[in-house]
Amino acid sequence: MTRPQTQSVLDQMHALSSAEEIFTFLLLPYDQAVLNRARLHVMKRMGDYLSKVDLTALDDDGVYLEARKALKQAHADFVDSTPRAQKALKIYTQPRGNIVPIAGLQLAGK
Repeated sequence: MTRPQTQSVLDQMHALSSAEEIFTFLLLPYDQAVLNRARLHVMKRMGDYLSKVDLTALDDDGVYLEARKALKQAHADFVDSTPRAQKALKIYTQPRGNIVPIAGLQLAGK
């Protein structure tokens, strides 16, 4: 897969401003409903998948194919699932802090 370019694939992707543009750049179809409800989660999951690959060992075509594979899998993760079920963001995985009920609070001096 040879694409004429002067910038690296990652530089080109960083220049894009929306998830839809990244899907288009990587020549992938997407479900707009999935992006509407889980856009941030899909992009975060893609980053998680890419972080497991040594991109420095790949040429631009290899990086392109790995990015495409990561985004395709990330999107598929949310087609039949919810962001909460997938726990893509830290908020869903960090332990809950101590919760103090309002009834347990007292004003100072009482």
